[in-house]
Amino acid sequence: MSDDHFPAVDPRILRAAAEGCTESRILMNRRHMLGVSAGFFAWAFAPKFAVAGSSTDPRLLLVIIRGGMDGLNTVVPFGDPNYAGLRGGIAMPAASTIQLNSFFGMHPSLTALGSLYGAGQAAVVHATCTPKRNRSHFDAQDNLETGLPADGNTTNATGWLNRLLTALPSGDPIRVGGAVQVGEAPVVLRGPAPVLGWSPTWFSHVNQITTNNLLGVYDAVDPGMAGYLRRGLTADALAEAVDPNGGSEDISQLRKAFRGAARMMRVDTGPRIAVLSVEGFDTHVDQGGATGQLATRLAELDGGIADYRTEMAEAWAQTVVVCVTEFGRTAAVNGNLGTDHGVGTVALLAGGAVNGGNVFTDWPGLAPQNLYEQSDLNPTTDLRSIFKGVLQDHLGVPKTLLDETIFPSSASVPVLQNLIRSPVSADQIAKSSLVTATAKTKALRGKMQAGWSAPTRPVDAKSAAGRRNLGGIAKYRQAFPEA
Repeated sequence: MSDDHFPAVDPRILRAAAEGCTESRILMNRRHMLGVSAGFFAWAFAPKFAVAGSSTDPRLLLVIIRGGMDGLNTVVPFGDPNYAGLRGGIAMPAASTIQLNSFFGMHPSLTALGSLYGAGQAAVVHATCTPKRNRSHFDAQDNLETGLPADGNTTNATGWLNRLLTALPSGDPIRVGGAVQVGEAPVVLRGPAPVLGWSPTWFSHVNQITTNNLLGVYDAVDPGMAGYLRRGLTADALAEAVDPNGGSEDISQLRKAFRGAARMMRVDTGPRIAVLSVEGFDTHVDQGGATGQLATRLAELDGGIADYRTEMAEAWAQTVVVCVTEFGRTAAVNGNLGTDHGVGTVALLAGGAVNGGNVFTDWPGLAPQNLYEQSDLNPTTDLRSIFKGVLQDHLGVPKTLLDETIFPSSASVPVLQNLIRSPVSADQIAKSSLVTATAKTKALRGKMQAGWSAPTRPVDAKSAAGRRNLGGIAKYRQAFPEA
């Protein structure tokens, strides 16, 4: 078979080049393009499996933010006395943020996510990172998606979500529903478990020669998939089945991807897990503060989450969206009014099943002696702890399976507790406002201790741990104005 059928360059190389990243490592193999067993076919024409609807029918959307999202300007620690000095011209004062409490505020571009936070349907995990901390996009993304320890060999390793699907019993509703990749094939879904694939742009941006080449590949290696692809190329049928707007509305491809994912996941016969990627967060130059490059990227992400929430309808009550990135940025602004590759960053969670209105962190502080290698936000929570918390408490995955199979050799990595709320009815979440917190949420906040949510419990700012977390600030309260 001719190599002309395959791209020669890893698509992440093209992203890095387009974003001006100078990282020199080049991956010239095809493993990332071939890792998903059923990529690039229309979900609408794949066989459906009957999954009985129930009040406990969880969905999980994993959003991989590629490029290294700046956690310090996405969820701003304006209460840290060292923040403004480190950030200089891109610093954001409290007044310019969506204030979550007296210490943290969301970037003003995250209006929908901020409203969800106020309604108890979004949360933040700050100062987090993958186990591998070498500031390489490729290494960090592979580490995030394979779920291996820092010293694990990620070459040709399976993805942790595919291992989840493989490990579940054959009749498990999550395994029966399966997973869908939206857009390019991510490493996190690489492995033996079948994975559906759909992209709002794939068929519209390929010419007939490329299409014929792709059909030739499938004819040779998987005739069944070739059949699905041929049926998927019926544009009108594909658009009617999964295109969120049939091309009638001028919105971004990213927002189409979010809408398409929701339309597939909300139905009883659809996949229960989806993965999509968001690009363009490698902000070395002219990052901006409340406005600018980062603001534009965050606004698009926010719009996608808002569209996804709307499209999910009542299924939103049983949904968790996890937004993660491979690493953060340097604590200090650089000479180009941007930030460079760093380590610690932020993870964003949303959904009706999320224990929202909380910032989960063991805040390390931004004083010089507290920075990671005198440069970056020091991560205090392993990303695998977040994934474990969601998989255990939302999908019901046993801890032994998490520690040994899904995230190998990770027994020492704790499950991040309290990320998921107790089960509630779809009606409760469907009727809750996206703009103001419900009375129930306000009452819950009023009962919270002073301090913010640590990885396992609220931390009292008057305690020794609380003072240490605040980097010397003696007093800090969860700071909800209505509490």
